[in-house]
Amino acid sequence: MTPRLLIYSRTTAYRHASIPVAVAALRELAAGIGCPVAATEDPGAFEQDLSGYAAIVFLSTSGDVLTPAGRAALRAHRWGGGGFMGVHSAACTEYDWPYYGELIGARFDRHPAYQGGRVIIEDHGHPATRHLPPTWEFTDEWYDFRASPRGSVRVLASADESSYEGGGMGADHPLVWCHEHGGGPMFYTALGHADEAYADPVFRAHLQGGLRYVTGLGEAHG
Repeated sequence: MTPRLLIYSRTTAYRHASIPVAVAALRELAAGIGCPVAATEDPGAFEQDLSGYAAIVFLSTSGDVLTPAGRAALRAHRWGGGGFMGVHSAACTEYDWPYYGELIGARFDRHPAYQGGRVIIEDHGHPATRHLPPTWEFTDEWYDFRASPRGSVRVLASADESSYEGGGMGADHPLVWCHEHGGGPMFYTALGHADEAYADPVFRAHLQGGLRYVTGLGEAHG
């Protein structure tokens, strides 16, 4: 059976205008690795059998987006080895569910104005980062997190706060990471605020590398 991908973009708090463009981009990128996609904002999708999905993507979700039954189903999918990928405001999601905090790795705190800055690639041995230069110029919201996840995740890239205005985490500011929490691979990137990101071939390759990691398609788990 061909592995499938479930993209979930429900919001109950802030909603990113880029979601439709981002969903379209992820559909194309998943097709490029031979992975059919289902995209939904219906929480009822999580009250059904998720075992047919190789991985689930929370794409710029926000607020409480799952029912109690949906939470149980997501946890069971993870226990069964299913992959999980979080993009951008996936870190602004399910604040009251401790399990999700452990899964995503860090909780969003704040961000400065949308602006250009510099990403430092710490680990090139992963499908999402091996194509990137040592420093990557990008424009985004540069999320601050309530605490650094370093030590409990594999940090792949971090923000150089000297390259933009308003950073609040200091020298240890992870932006992209992965881990093998709860039975399956998890990948998170804080980048992806605006429409323009999803037309950028470098960022698209970054996302596709994340998809490869969480689905196991095309490359081994980093």
